[in-house]
Amino acid sequence: MLPADRQHPLDSFFSPSSIAIIGASRDGVKIPGLLLAFMRKNEFPGAIYPVNPNYPDIDGLKCYPTITSIGQPIDLAIVIIPARAVLGALQECAAVGVKNAIIISSGFAEEGGDSAGMQDAIAALAKQSGMRISGPNAEGFFNETKRVAATFSPTVDVRPDHPRLLATKRRIGIVAQSGGIGFAIYNRAKALGIALSYVISTGNESDLGAGEFLDYMVQDSSTDVILLFIEGIRDTDKFLAAARRAAESGKPVIVTKVGRSGAGERAAASHTASMAGWTAAYDAMFAKYGFIVSNDLDEAVTIAAVLTTTPLPKGDRVAVVTVSGGAGIWGADAVSAQGLQVPELSDGVQATIRGLIPSYGSPRNPVDITAQAVHSGGLQKTIDLLDSSDEIDAILVVISLSSETRMPFKKPELKPVIDAQRKPIVFWSYTLPSNFARTVLAESGVVVLSGLTHVAVALRQLVQHAKFKLPPPTAVAAPALRDLSAHLTSATLSEFDSKSLLRAAGIALPDEVLVTEKGALDGATAKAGFPLVLKIQSRDIPHKSEVGGVRVNIASKEEAAAAYDALLASALKHRPNAAIQGVLVSPMARRGVEIIVGTMLDVTFGPMIMVGLGGITTELFKDVVYRPAPVSTDEAASMLGELKAAPLLDGFRGAAKADVPALAGLIAQISQLASQFSGGIAEIELNPVLVHPAGEGVTIVDALVVRKGT
Repeated sequence: MLPADRQHPLDSFFSPSSIAIIGASRDGVKIPGLLLAFMRKNEFPGAIYPVNPNYPDIDGLKCYPTITSIGQPIDLAIVIIPARAVLGALQECAAVGVKNAIIISSGFAEEGGDSAGMQDAIAALAKQSGMRISGPNAEGFFNETKRVAATFSPTVDVRPDHPRLLATKRRIGIVAQSGGIGFAIYNRAKALGIALSYVISTGNESDLGAGEFLDYMVQDSSTDVILLFIEGIRDTDKFLAAARRAAESGKPVIVTKVGRSGAGERAAASHTASMAGWTAAYDAMFAKYGFIVSNDLDEAVTIAAVLTTTPLPKGDRVAVVTVSGGAGIWGADAVSAQGLQVPELSDGVQATIRGLIPSYGSPRNPVDITAQAVHSGGLQKTIDLLDSSDEIDAILVVISLSSETRMPFKKPELKPVIDAQRKPIVFWSYTLPSNFARTVLAESGVVVLSGLTHVAVALRQLVQHAKFKLPPPTAVAAPALRDLSAHLTSATLSEFDSKSLLRAAGIALPDEVLVTEKGALDGATAKAGFPLVLKIQSRDIPHKSEVGGVRVNIASKEEAAAAYDALLASALKHRPNAAIQGVLVSPMARRGVEIIVGTMLDVTFGPMIMVGLGGITTELFKDVVYRPAPVSTDEAASMLGELKAAPLLDGFRGAAKADVPALAGLIAQISQLASQFSGGIAEIELNPVLVHPAGEGVTIVDALVVRKGT
């Protein structure tokens, strides 16, 4: 948060004292006319200057032929004119000192060709002049607290016959890379009674991007929860800095990332990259900074509703309080399906509840108070009791709110409970809630929710968000500390080349010998000791098992000689044109849990570190976790804890506990290497890494390093 005496550079953008509408119109059904109409309906308190040479006035306001003829300071210019005329209008704005501009006009980079060049010229003008520009192809923004409706979205229209429903004091801010979706989020949030600070459509982001708008929401004291709708990040450094500030301040960020299906397959030599998919790096970044990921619009709004109306829970124990037995069971099932607990209440709490409900009710959990207890005050008293109990961390109230005339709560009794709630109290109506019920409960600060699965997901997300801790920044060693250039001369690297590079980088590996002629095999096997492993080595064969290029458990010289001949023959059969470096002779590793550790370069966020269940089936199960590199050993251990296979490292079914600290140390080392040499290394894969029992370390069995640009 900025100190009270400091202003954010975008304050004059979001809270302008004066606005010029370039291309304003008298036609109230077209976009230029809607901009002015919505601005006046929302009672913008500042000065409005329509600009259009075709009109002397619009809606009682003097209309100016050009921006230069206004002769007054302008904080914000909204541009809605043909694309070819936009640059000239912006140059005029810059010449008279306009601070900010929003370009509603379309027909720029989204069309390509010369149109993209026009957008480049706009970006250059912003940089040269210092005027901040949003768009083009934007839908503008709405500042609800200051009544700035700088948009043509009908969601900001003011209708006296539809008064604004407000249930929350805390406000959401919305940043969307789609104008339609951003205002759709606001539209749905408004229907639930959630207060808004800002909603902004970023458009083509010629100058201002999602990162700077996120930064504004993070520091803004009127924004309590942030919702992001992301297609792709352009101002990466600014976005990441804002994400860290959000995590440091504890301000929740709910994010939806679209474009997850991709348009094709990732071309990659390693499993690490081929399994990543199109949004693995985004998800890794979201996880690092504690973003709440939601891929459903109503779910995201539900999470926002819960975050703006309740405190964070201290644990995952949920009490379900219901007026309908069946609906209560359904609620308990939904919560349990999200991994939350619905524990039976203690005898003492049950005894107290039993005195508040009919004999045919149930005090166990779900707490079925029955419809009769609603009218006798049992519902209210049960909620009050559970809010004070240390046996429960959250309360899900399951109720019917379809009536247009009757309410199960009295405001003087409910509002004090909601105002002082010690834990989340969330209301789900299994009947479609009436406007009457929404309005009356809103007066007590309650948002009525009607999607059970979304409610259960929101409770889980609250529990996870409450547990999140931002890891401290991880320092990256200066590249000058090690010179690996001699190991990156080949276009592609074999296992032998890759391991040579890793050794030079300080990574511990088993002693191995590359045999280039059969006569040297006996000496190599004597050095390695039996049992041992023989593997074909070729820069043209990245995955040796696919060509029968590995022989294991070799116990004698005779077996080694036969395996040597078989490996060469198999390589010749499957890859007749491959250049063979030789056969790598390695000691047979002790047994351990098979893990894969890898890195990849993402076009947006740079190096990523991955860990997962390893071995030849790694792509089958895809049990992997990604994070931006580098990571600390603590972060690495946290990644391991997220794996479905984590129990295998913790002594599954009586097995010895694995050496997780050694594995976490290796992950951190590899992540540092990927960060340090991101200019030359595209991918690293260690698969498998055998994790031995606690205190016995790890063994890197196979390794592949891929040069950048290959």
